[in-house]
Amino acid sequence: MTSRKWVHLFWTTLVLGGALTLLTSFVVKADAYAQVLQPFDFFELIGLLLFFSGLGFIFSIISQMGFFAYLTVHQFGLGMFKGLWPAIQVFLIVFTLFDLVYFRYQAAGEGASLWPYLLTAFALLAVSYVVARIKRKETNSKAFIPALFFMVVVTTVEWVPALQSEGQVYVWLMIIPLLACNAYQLLLLHRLNNKEPKRK
Repeated sequence: MTSRKWVHLFWTTLVLGGALTLLTSFVVKADAYAQVLQPFDFFELIGLLLFFSGLGFIFSIISQMGFFAYLTVHQFGLGMFKGLWPAIQVFLIVFTLFDLVYFRYQAAGEGASLWPYLLTAFALLAVSYVVARIKRKETNSKAFIPALFFMVVVTTVEWVPALQSEGQVYVWLMIIPLLACNAYQLLLLHRLNNKEPKRK
């Protein structure tokens, strides 16, 4: 991996995060855009576009920090736990999904429905599973569990600031670019390393 390739990964991930957050804001913050369009206020509109793009850049940087942390933790886990590392990752995946449902449901208070939290965890797992399958197909069978771990556990850790905020706006505004940026980095890494795919 050369510095030029890392720079390419950084900038493309940054643009991806900014663009997707901006597009997501058109849906989850449609009311804010409606206010500046009726009546039309050009400078307010530019301010909104810059704000959500900048927010997306921040989400992208969080994603990239998480990715580099994951690479370090993965190598540490392989060295320390050796053959137990896959099982530990599976346990952490299950615990994270449980945490994503149970503790958020408990914090919601009485009268809250469990279904939104179950569906959120299931959607995260489904997207992560698809990405992990692609990673395994393009590299080797041993890549599946680490890829699933990264997509579920690391994405959830990165998502914590939005999960702790009030309301659902920033929950959705953050998770879409995070998932996209994490999947993009994970699936691009082996291509940038210029290694032939190994299949088993």
